[in-house]
Amino acid sequence: MGSQRFSEIATNELVRKRLAKLMALRCFRNTTLEDLHAGIYPSSEVGDYSDVKVVTPFGEIPWNKVSRLSDEEMKGLMIDVVNRCYAFLSELFQNGREDALMDAMIDASKQHDPLPSWKDPEKTG
Repeated sequence: MGSQRFSEIATNELVRKRLAKLMALRCFRNTTLEDLHAGIYPSSEVGDYSDVKVVTPFGEIPWNKVSRLSDEEMKGLMIDVVNRCYAFLSELFQNGREDALMDAMIDASKQHDPLPSWKDPEKTG
């Protein structure tokens, strides 16, 4: 990828936001995260989930204190996400194709939002 494309990504906030959403789609959606998200989610009459508890053989745990992912699930998710990030970057920087593919992604990002129903990213930290 030429320095012109790096410069365009660095200076064009709209392109950065749209590429970030595309990367999130390609690297996070349809991963093991979807399996962890599947299932029944509790409802709360009061709205803050202080009325929801998980019943275990060792007692009740308030919903707001329950870890939603086990260490094993988190490890599996991170392995899946890292592999997908690696595949995404490998696709972008594959020998002989990186310029054409990156050009196409940037040009497409300028023309339309690949995920218009998703909230635009914001800077954090």
